[in-house]
Amino acid sequence: MRKKKNVLIRKIIAENRKARFNFELLEHLEAGIVLNGTEVKSLRSNHANIAESYASFENEELWLVNAHIPEYTQANRFNHEPRRLRKLLVSKREIGRFFNAVSREGMTIVPLKLYFNERGCVKLEIALARGKKIHDKRETEKKRDWGREKARLLRRYG
Repeated sequence: MRKKKNVLIRKIIAENRKARFNFELLEHLEAGIVLNGTEVKSLRSNHANIAESYASFENEELWLVNAHIPEYTQANRFNHEPRRLRKLLVSKREIGRFFNAVSREGMTIVPLKLYFNERGCVKLEIALARGKKIHDKRETEKKRDWGREKARLLRRYG
């Protein structure tokens, strides 16, 4: 009898692609997120935007700010607010570690991906990040361009 392979299925809803360009990502963390029913239904239809969002601390809790989950079209008067604060579910130890880094070292917490995990729960991948300077961004762009050029040359000349 053959064993089933453990296939990790992640249905990505939204991704913050500019975060890797604008920030130096130091430490990644998976966090749960508290949502209403209409928000989950809206996410199941792949409607979300986390490009301009960030995480902040209030009362020793971590909150997602400025994430846009549009209203569910089939919902009635019990629909949700599209840009409301959403609580992130992270352990106290991790909150303490991130809080120290943000308050002392001037870092920020940036969301990277919003996805459904293999159990169907909505998760948010966040990262502790430090903002890049303009010359760092230029250097990243040069490396990316050189990588493309190198791949192009290898394809052309073998």
